[in-house]
Amino acid sequence: MFGISPLGWIHTLGSLPAIPAAAYMFSRFGRIVPRSSAGTIYFVSMLIGGITIFLIAHQSVSYIIAFVTLALLLVGYGVGRLPWPQTPKGYVETISLTLTAFLLALPTLSETLRRVPDGHPFVTDPKSPILLGVMAALGVLLITGLTAQVIYFRKRMHLFQDSKSVSATR
Repeated sequence: MFGISPLGWIHTLGSLPAIPAAAYMFSRFGRIVPRSSAGTIYFVSMLIGGITIFLIAHQSVSYIIAFVTLALLLVGYGVGRLPWPQTPKGYVETISLTLTAFLLALPTLSETLRRVPDGHPFVTDPKSPILLGVMAALGVLLITGLTAQVIYFRKRMHLFQDSKSVSATR
């Protein structure tokens, strides 16, 4: 079915929970929150997907995407443990984990368009206008989303700093 091997199904089904977990966190918090139940589901699913891709990938770019995704995932989830000030950690965490969601969406959308519907996929050519349009839209969404997250985070930090300085003067 869909030309997916048994190991491919393990990869697909193992990484699939990351999609609704990310969607939930983006809609609820505006970012991926590592220290949450959804964040744990996201982390485990992304690890499964990132590791298993090394076993099923056919293109060298897949290995690069998997390696970068795993590196960003570990940075995003690990930066909170570093003895840095909170502000830089928040930026690194947010940007790293948003990039992992982008790197999850990129092959997910591409593979879905090239496999569905079974036997007559929407896209058969990697240079298809549909595929290129979806990838361009995903790029715009990434740039817009990251910009919004940084602006929101900056405003939140300013509000936090202002409230600290007001309470310190009392």
